[in-house]
This record gives sequence, structure tokens and C-alpha cells, in this order.
Amino acid sequence: MTSEQFVDALNANAGGALSQAERDQLVSELTSGAKTRAQVLRSAAETSTLAQQELNKAFVLMQYFGYLRRNPNDAPDTDFAGYDFWLTKLISSTSTSLQRNGEGAH
Repeated sequence: MTSEQFVDALNANAGGALSQAERDQLVSELTSGAKTRAQVLRSAAETSTLAQQELNKAFVLMQYFGYLRRNPNDAPDTDFAGYDFWLTKLISSTSTSLQRNGEGAH
């Protein structure tokens, strides 16, 4: 597996958390030997984008367990449709709020 394939596989498993610049940097560091695969894995796992994605998923799941007292795929949502809806709603409201406050602009 090439450096590009390795980093692309990590990024795919992380839900596309790496920006193009971050991806290219990790490929370069891996190819040059500046970082090992383990160090590249750690760098990918510690991105703020991945942390926010996982925090959002955990928050919605916590609401199902804490407030609804059920699993997200229990009846009436046997296909995670409700979980996916609320996760999408949380992500869109967070990004809209950040843009409104000027924090999401780069």
C-alpha cells in the first residue's frame, strides 16, 4: 500500500476529516520518512474536524440513551433514520451558528 493509499484509507475511515492540505502534508511526511504510519494515524485521529464529528455523534447518541431511554434503532426507528436526522440537524445548526458568528469563515 502506497503512502497515498494509506492516508486516503485513513481519511475515508475518518469520514473525510482531513482537508486536502492536511492530507497532502501527511502523505509527504510518510513518503519522506519524517513520520511512521503510526504517527500519521495519530495525526489523522487528532484532527479537530474528526473530534467534532465524533462529539456530535456521541451527543446525539447520549440524547437517545438519556432522554428517550432507548437505542437509536429501536422501534419506531429500526433503520437509524431518527438518529441520522438529529445528527444532520445538529451539524447544520452548528455550522449555521458558527457562520453567523463569523467563526466558520476561513
